Amino acid sequence: MPVITLYYDKLKSLIKGELSEKDLLDKIPYIGVTLEEATDEYVKIEYNPNRPDFSTIYGIVRSLNGILGFEKGAPNYVIKSGEVEIIVDESTQIIRPFIVGLVARGINLNDESIQEIISMQEDLHEGIGRRRRKMSIGIHNFDVLKPPIRYTTVSPEFKFIPLGEENEMSMKEILEKTEVGREYGYIVSSFDKYPLIIDSLNHVLSFPPIINGELTRLTPETKNLFVEITATNLKADEDALSIIASALSDMGAKIESVKIRIGNSIKITPDMSHQQIEVNRKLANDLLGLRLDDKEIIECLERSRISVLSKDGKLIALIPRYRVDILHQVDLVEEIAYGYGFDKLTPTLPSSKKTGKYNENLLLIRSARDVMIGLGFIEVMNYHLISQKALYDFTRRKAKKMIKVENPKSIEYEFLRDNIFPSLLIVLSKNLHEEYPQKIFEISKVFYSDLRAPNGIREDYHLATAVSHSTANYTEVKSILSSLFLQAFNLSVDTIPTYHPSFSSGRVAKIVSMKQNIGMIGEIHPLVLENFRLRNPVSVFEINLSRVIDIVKQNY
Repeated sequence: MPVITLYYDKLKSLIKGELSEKDLLDKIPYIGVTLEEATDEYVKIEYNPNRPDFSTIYGIVRSLNGILGFEKGAPNYVIKSGEVEIIVDESTQIIRPFIVGLVARGINLNDESIQEIISMQEDLHEGIGRRRRKMSIGIHNFDVLKPPIRYTTVSPEFKFIPLGEENEMSMKEILEKTEVGREYGYIVSSFDKYPLIIDSLNHVLSFPPIINGELTRLTPETKNLFVEITATNLKADEDALSIIASALSDMGAKIESVKIRIGNSIKITPDMSHQQIEVNRKLANDLLGLRLDDKEIIECLERSRISVLSKDGKLIALIPRYRVDILHQVDLVEEIAYGYGFDKLTPTLPSSKKTGKYNENLLLIRSARDVMIGLGFIEVMNYHLISQKALYDFTRRKAKKMIKVENPKSIEYEFLRDNIFPSLLIVLSKNLHEEYPQKIFEISKVFYSDLRAPNGIREDYHLATAVSHSTANYTEVKSILSSLFLQAFNLSVDTIPTYHPSFSSGRVAKIVSMKQNIGMIGEIHPLVLENFRLRNPVSVFEINLSRVIDIVKQNY
């Protein structure tokens, strides 16, 4: 979750009314953020990524002024018609097809405000931009540029001076030698040409989504800004621009529109028009347990910085363009709750006199957990995601038919597990110096591709165990397996010899109960132990708990 630092002096200067630091600390959580740290000079808050407008102090203050009643309704941002054009070359369409922009005039910058702009830019890159792959932002000193601006592509050998450097570098060198190039170069490295933004004098503004040119660096002397945002998704492009436009306007800049020329078509950006959503009065009162009339609903929404029109007996909410998180009427209900004040909501007990009970499936799972603990095992918990390397180290084969995460944040978490064995081996590998014998188990969900499931993915509960010590063997885990089934499920269990590359030959079997295949048991192959740097033998079994539960229900 992103964190932003707010200094009291600046915070209080932007609030429209008089408040003490204590009052500010008390009220800040009521806009939907979390206090992380408070000192005599500043407060750090954590905000939800679905509120990217909170990436600057101006977005926070905008919301606070509403909740505190100092300002009401949607802010009115005036966009003056500008003359600057961005001419888009067709060659960009296969790389990053969308671009938007604006000009911000008359801004007063210092080192602190420049850092605020950069911090907002990076938070937007991480959130809306999905680490620049979906959208990336360039903010430039407009005074050194000569419009029109051109968005084009060039060869990897094209040279310019990148931000923070003194000498020219080719675009290929930028990807190989700079920190940002190594981190984000994968986004464009597969293309024959790279995107570039230049002015009419061929001065380089930026190499999106990697780095700006040194020429357009922001300084305290900069008075006018040019903002360009390139993207693979037009909505992400426009969402980010609206947030930047509102923040720069709140900083005192006058915003001018930019014309985007693609062939014979022209698009004007930014578009700060309000989104309109009808307010469902009944839904709001039912979900909140209140009986608000129209006047009260309007008052609540205005405190959340949303204007309301009454038209033909309907209430129409006018959503500011920077509120990219409001998509549905339920989102409006949440805004009504913020405007009303969560501290004013009174908890009530359900009217029904019926009592709840434990889910039958979870009772059986709890029974299995209690038996394993009684047998001397320690429960561990791992992530549902696992790395390609761990899967390969276990199976000694490449992952096939596994569910892979698109654009994973880390190579450690690329695939959804379809078994728990590798995770247990990772736990053992990180506890080599702990006392032996080591006996661990895990109960968790695993995931399979299944076209019959509603979302194409089936989720089953599995139970897996691992025993590690100098004499760990098949016989030991087989006795544990039999005890588990007898005590937890009152079932017998059989094992049928099989082959699996991850297990020692002749020391692996299928687990069968009531003629159904429900898992696997065996001794881990020495090569797999070596892959995980394990020094002692490891014996394991894993069962499909969901399938076992079905068997129990069918037979008892």
